[in-house]
Amino acid sequence: MAAAVSTVSLAFSRRLSNSPPRQAPTVPERIEEKRRAALLGGGQARIDAQHRRGKLTARERVLLLLDPDSFVEYDMFVEHRCADFGMEAEKNKFPGDSVVTGQGRINGRLAYVFSQRNVLCSGVIPQISLIMGPCAGGAVYSPALTDFTFMVKDTSYLFITGPDVVKSVTNEDVTQEQLGGAKTHTAVSGVAHCAFENDIDALLNLREFFNYLPLSNKDPAPVRECHDPINRLVPELDTIVPMESTKAYDMVDIVHSIVDEREFFEIMPSYARNIIVGFARMNGRTVGIVGNQPKVASGCLDINSSVKGARFVRFCDAFNIPLITFVDVPGFLPGTSQEYGGIIRHGAKLLFAFAEATVPKITIITRKAYGGAYDVMSSKHLRGDANYAWPTAEVAVMGAKGAVQIIFRGKGAHAEAEYVEKFANPFPAATKGFVDDIIQPSSTRLRICRDLEVLASKRQSNPWKKHANIPL
Repeated sequence: MAAAVSTVSLAFSRRLSNSPPRQAPTVPERIEEKRRAALLGGGQARIDAQHRRGKLTARERVLLLLDPDSFVEYDMFVEHRCADFGMEAEKNKFPGDSVVTGQGRINGRLAYVFSQRNVLCSGVIPQISLIMGPCAGGAVYSPALTDFTFMVKDTSYLFITGPDVVKSVTNEDVTQEQLGGAKTHTAVSGVAHCAFENDIDALLNLREFFNYLPLSNKDPAPVRECHDPINRLVPELDTIVPMESTKAYDMVDIVHSIVDEREFFEIMPSYARNIIVGFARMNGRTVGIVGNQPKVASGCLDINSSVKGARFVRFCDAFNIPLITFVDVPGFLPGTSQEYGGIIRHGAKLLFAFAEATVPKITIITRKAYGGAYDVMSSKHLRGDANYAWPTAEVAVMGAKGAVQIIFRGKGAHAEAEYVEKFANPFPAATKGFVDDIIQPSSTRLRICRDLEVLASKRQSNPWKKHANIPL
């Protein structure tokens, strides 16, 4: 029996040795296999886990952001080079190195997805970061260097050190959301500019936002077809400012009434809410909007609002976007916390930004324009191109009550009424040339659109320098 088995085994082994060897995959086959693996990322199980958390994969996000069939991927086959802690094992290597990069189109306009040459590109091309998951340690400085940072509520986090490290060093108990969630960074720290409900909402809003921006600093502000007449009068603006100077109103309502189709993409709406900034269109052309918000802190400028406004103004100036400023500012916020925090230095940033800007600058004074804060808000003294006052405007050193107390030391019984009669109107500013005209509020849209047409050919340059030394 043993001999018979041996004979059979010998015959079988001879048959195997005579069979042709199995051919290795060809190069095209290996390419396709790698491509399929790259498209799966970490594998189907991880894709399903991502979906269960209500999140899209990196590739799904890119394809949703870009126009259909426009994405051209770069470095799909790149793999990491780490050999520590067992990372060299094949099971820990994924084509693309867990990052999806490339270029495509957003509404027909070229866009690059994931590029980290932030400093060299700053001021050359607009840079936008969309945080859709955890981002910690040194990685947070990449979005911090970009022009705009957007986050997704409840699923995205930004922090230098996580909750565990914070607990071990400072003994503070804090969650990821409290430490670096979307609410923290859009309302408290000012690190992020907007937060959206979920991945899809964020990507669709990013597509809309992209339409406001030029592709580079050599391109003009984008212009699209406009169906909103430039000569449209806005009668409700004639009564929007209350007769009582201490009563608040919403500056966003004024912006919506004047811009094309009432469309205003507000930036940092939850942070430093005493100033509003954002993008809109006038006669189809992208413009940057800056305005004091009387509903919050009476529209006073403080440290945070000055920095918020200055950064936005500098972005618009870098990318040829005209600036429209709405002024109702009673002054800089007083108090030791502001003085100790450096309001003089931070307020100077906003003044510097407006003074340095060479784009068309149009300013509308709706009510209060007091003291140094008036000067900072794109006044004629900062090379404003067109400065207008509404009939409700007051351009003065300060409000009547405070001025009378200082001038008369409480002895002038009728001095306040006299001061109001003399200064609480736009005529003193008009006679001194601080404003170009006193206009009816309902005609504001028409005046702005006409001025933008005239200023479209504006060419202004600053003295040559390596770079300015803005008071950082």
